[in-house]
Amino acid sequence: MNGILKTTALPYCKGCGHDLIAKKSAAALEKLQFTPLDVVVVTDIGCHGIIDKCLNTHTVHGLHGRSVALGAGITFGLDNPEKKVLVFIGDGGSTIGLQHIMEAARLNLNMTVVVHNNMLYGMTGGQTSGLTPQGFCTTTSADGNPFSGYDICELTSTAGASYSARIMGVGDITPSLAEAFAVKGFSLVEIMEICPSYGVKLNPRRKLSEIVESSGRKIGVWRNEKKSFIMQQGKKKNDLLASVEEVKNDFPATLEKDISLVISGSAGEGVQSAATLLARAAMRSGCHVTQKGSYPVTVGVGFSTAEVNLSPAPINFHGIDVPDVAVVTSGDGLTHSKKRIEGMKKGVLFIDESLDTPETGAEVVRHDFRSVGARSASLYALLFFANHTGLIDYEAIFRTIQESGLKEKVPVEKLREKLLQ
Repeated sequence: MNGILKTTALPYCKGCGHDLIAKKSAAALEKLQFTPLDVVVVTDIGCHGIIDKCLNTHTVHGLHGRSVALGAGITFGLDNPEKKVLVFIGDGGSTIGLQHIMEAARLNLNMTVVVHNNMLYGMTGGQTSGLTPQGFCTTTSADGNPFSGYDICELTSTAGASYSARIMGVGDITPSLAEAFAVKGFSLVEIMEICPSYGVKLNPRRKLSEIVESSGRKIGVWRNEKKSFIMQQGKKKNDLLASVEEVKNDFPATLEKDISLVISGSAGEGVQSAATLLARAAMRSGCHVTQKGSYPVTVGVGFSTAEVNLSPAPINFHGIDVPDVAVVTSGDGLTHSKKRIEGMKKGVLFIDESLDTPETGAEVVRHDFRSVGARSASLYALLFFANHTGLIDYEAIFRTIQESGLKEKVPVEKLREKLLQ
């Protein structure tokens, strides 16, 4: 994890300016000597947002047009000018979330917004956005946009931003980005580009420079001499985390190296709650833990998958491409995690004996996890994993169940009996 980008093979269409923006943003951050862990990149819906998986930084992916609001919240929470909050947003998202941009500029929050202005909604079909120049053709303005778009730079400058700039998305834009990223206070860079999938086809023989010039949007920089936001002194609300009970370290630590687990089952069968119990049990055994859940929007049907990282040391990067351990308790779970399981060259797969075993290089342990009932299958599988490997004391899981107030909902005695058979 040395550079800002983990790969230079970015997932954009050939000729898309987003590729240039991502690579030069990384170069600018590195030029300013920011490390990946110094940076939080916030994105939202749009082609620009698929950069997340290519970054070694902290990343947050939000709803369409809400990335600036999320970035503002992170800035408030960090309150650290030595860290960099960088928001990527498209021209469509900029107008959906325009008030968020104005408020962040008005308060002069210590963050940078990079507007990927390809002058239309590139991901959803090439429609007109609020930043589309007058006369520019889109799929919803075939004869050219009859209206003039917002001037996002003048708006943010008027609102109170320390720095606003409009640049062309061609050539080496690293110096311009580095200048914006170095600003103490709110900075916004609008980068003009043209979508190769829609913009070029719908506006044949028009050059980007001519489009920008005819729009009346000047290339340049707007500055305000204004101090960046400072957290106000005085009476403050209680820290929400202060009411969260600290997890006691009351079991011996046995984990000596990092372990990544993927737990997959069916929605409604307690996969996420089982992963949470394992995570808390690991914490009380001296482990550092991250947990992530994924399931379809239908919530109650389909797969449910949890990812848990365990480590004897602090964890700076969450993400599991190929797990060390996979736990699968249903067909839905197997279908969702099959690709990752097939990618395992070692490690252990714990799988319910009712399921077909996929091709994998992992050691395979088959067991009747569903014999305790579907809703407890994942929890039983994790208890079995703990007992089989010795990486976590299974008694820590039972103690966590009891202290979490779940004893009446979980068949503890049945689980213990099955585990010790």
